[in-house]
Amino acid sequence: MEYLKETQGIVALSCFAIMLYLLARRPHDPRLRSVTGLVAGWAIGHPFGRAAADGRWFLGLDPMVSQLIQHVMLQIGVYGLICFFVFSALDDTRARRQALIQLTPLVLGISAMTWAVVAIPGDLRVAAALVPHSLGGGPTGVLAITVFYGVGNGYLLYGFAAMFVWARRYARGAEPRLRRGLLITSTGLGLLVPADAIFVASNVSRYFGEPLPRWLLTTAVWFLLPGVLSCCLGVVYPIAAMRLSAMRLWLRHLRAYHRLAPLWTLLHQSFPEDALHRVPSKRDAFSLRGVHRRYYRRVIECRDGLVRISPYVAEAPEQLPLADRLRAGLETRRSGAVTLRRPIALAVPDGDGLDADVRELEKLAVALR
Repeated sequence: MEYLKETQGIVALSCFAIMLYLLARRPHDPRLRSVTGLVAGWAIGHPFGRAAADGRWFLGLDPMVSQLIQHVMLQIGVYGLICFFVFSALDDTRARRQALIQLTPLVLGISAMTWAVVAIPGDLRVAAALVPHSLGGGPTGVLAITVFYGVGNGYLLYGFAAMFVWARRYARGAEPRLRRGLLITSTGLGLLVPADAIFVASNVSRYFGEPLPRWLLTTAVWFLLPGVLSCCLGVVYPIAAMRLSAMRLWLRHLRAYHRLAPLWTLLHQSFPEDALHRVPSKRDAFSLRGVHRRYYRRVIECRDGLVRISPYVAEAPEQLPLADRLRAGLETRRSGAVTLRRPIALAVPDGDGLDADVRELEKLAVALR
């Protein structure tokens, strides 16, 4: 368990450092600022939450103050995620107005929690930070503890419900890949809302001395775990799908690059001056952009070479396969003969677009092997 906690802290701080780097490059992007606020809340609140859960002092602060800082940072993170959905679904002017409106419950919640922490008596502060099921003490202390955890869970309930609404609203106009991710996220949020509602009800019921049945709390946990997992999957899905699509395109270009080698080699030997002058760097071979660059370069050079050799190909008998006519044309040019024929179209694709053109070039290259 300690290993998992340490890993969580390292991951949180690493993500926070990455987000600060991205924010430094694009400081005026409201969506990036919102996500940075989410990660900051997670990262900064983590060590305070650990200290509070262990019931120990941290940086001169007692466990209950650490619990307050951890909850405040968690709520700021939830507010950042709300702002991300708001700025994604609305134009900037309306989004800023909505972000200010969403700031009101956050400020009210933090104010109530701060009052509650101040009101908790000294003899209950360590026990209250450990979140026990029942506490002794005077009515003021018990009320303060109830307010602290009830308001903390209540804001999470409000935040998850608001994000559920915004995710559903934004999904209507999003492109398919993002829409699927938002629907997965909203499904997770739909599970987190009843889970947090049960936690709030549990906080209130403890104040009146009638704790909720244990099976109901178990149900909340069963809602909580798949809800968090679905939210994470929904956030990751558009990025993963985009990367997978980019990888498929990279593999397709790499295969086409190698398939065109026989055609390109023959044409390059006859027209070396048509080679594009930009020489790829060594790291191009290991980069995504490098493969795409070499692919487009080879396609262009093949087309240029076919245009140059086409007058000689036109002199070969038309009943021969194009590969044989191309070899005959190259041999004729290599012999030093001069042709008066005009250039003709070779390997004409049966459709529009670069992909159709490359398919025809690949067929010719395969025939030349």
